Amino acid sequence: MPKRNFILLLAICLTCLAAYMAREQSAAGRRFGEVLDLVETSYLDRADERELFDTAVDAALSKLDEHSAYIRGDERADLEAVLDQKFGGVGLELTIDEASREPIVASPVIDSPAWRAGIHAGDRIETIDGAATAGVPLREIVTSLRGAVGDRVVLQIAAPAADPPPTLDPGVGGQPLVARRDVTLVRELIKTESVQGDRRGPDGRWEWMIEGVPGVALVRVTTFGERTAKELAAAADAIAETGDPQGIVIDLRGNPGGLLSAAIDVCDLFLDDGVIVHTRGRRAAAPGEDAAIETRRAAAGAKLAGVPMMVLVDGLTASAAEIVAACLQDSGRATLVGSRTFGKGTVQSILPLSDDRGLLKLTTSEYLRPSLANIHRRAGDGDDDPWGVSPDAGYEITPTAESNSRLAIWRRSRDAAGPVPANRMSGGLPRDLDPVLARGLEGLSARGPIAGEPDLRGEKETSRDDDDPAGPDA
Repeated sequence: MPKRNFILLLAICLTCLAAYMAREQSAAGRRFGEVLDLVETSYLDRADERELFDTAVDAALSKLDEHSAYIRGDERADLEAVLDQKFGGVGLELTIDEASREPIVASPVIDSPAWRAGIHAGDRIETIDGAATAGVPLREIVTSLRGAVGDRVVLQIAAPAADPPPTLDPGVGGQPLVARRDVTLVRELIKTESVQGDRRGPDGRWEWMIEGVPGVALVRVTTFGERTAKELAAAADAIAETGDPQGIVIDLRGNPGGLLSAAIDVCDLFLDDGVIVHTRGRRAAAPGEDAAIETRRAAAGAKLAGVPMMVLVDGLTASAAEIVAACLQDSGRATLVGSRTFGKGTVQSILPLSDDRGLLKLTTSEYLRPSLANIHRRAGDGDDDPWGVSPDAGYEITPTAESNSRLAIWRRSRDAAGPVPANRMSGGLPRDLDPVLARGLEGLSARGPIAGEPDLRGEKETSRDDDDPAGPDA
């Protein structure tokens, strides 16, 4: 057969195959469109076609796995703000007063509109654009404070009459109010932090070295976003500049994860060589064939090389945070302290739809530890099955719910930016308030327990309060 005829025949075959595949792929779409048409023309009451579509997509994705979802509206804005670490807003971290049910400023964001307007930690927001805030869910309050850059919003602020005595009782609230004032703020692009230290300094910057524990730094990573690795690199440089750091504690407790790329970059900061993570994509169509595994390795050069490291984890440490914990543990770079992690070992890709009305968050791959051990907890897995990332032997501690609540209040008082209120809890962290950190500090000491450090290795209580009183940024 002449070569020209062969090429023509091949082209015809490929065209026919593409047409057949398009027909098969569109069959379900045609049936779904037919269903919507019948509902629109025959159903007793008029139905919202867009709402029907959204519900149908939600139902279809729910059949896949618990992490695939159709993201739209406020959920889309929240997701993009977390991953991008930026949003249009006024720069306030909020919580809710248990007595009045009004939002209270946990901290202004440094150099934000709220910061420059003199809004301080402890101030109460009574109205937003004239609408009362009492009893309004925190999510709705945050949504009303966020918005397009350049838009204005008016807040009625009430400052505490006096600083109450320090307390770790989560039920104490309802301070008397004075000096009500209206504050007009112009929304700006707010950049959020994902890396935090032990406490705020007078200028609002983070102090990395743990108060009362010379030579040991604390770095808390709250999520893995676009700037997390850059923030952590800057923190590591600042710690190195202190002279001779004796240890570093990386706190991943409560970290829900984020970007896979950010987790890889964070691991690369502390490793000079070796495997960071393995990823496995879509399974092969042919029976018996395994999906190809891609391996990500660390590049030469590591920050804080040789400085002993502890990593704190708990049952809410998930996804990208588990990648970091597993990588640092398998490489021997860090000792893990706390309790078994969540067990989310799948990667979701964010796929925009053509009409830009929403996003598909679709599970497209899974990751494995450098040792190739599984992390993901599948349906039906029990406590005896291999999943998650477990602390090193002798470092297993699960605090009580009361301890977690008291610790959250302690941290909130220490994390506030701006003028230091008289009721700020000063001094080093009480060791019984954070037994996980205490055990990590104990492990860092080459001479045994640090002075004043209780021996908490026997604490094995299992109850936990998953609610963090600190709310989202606005």
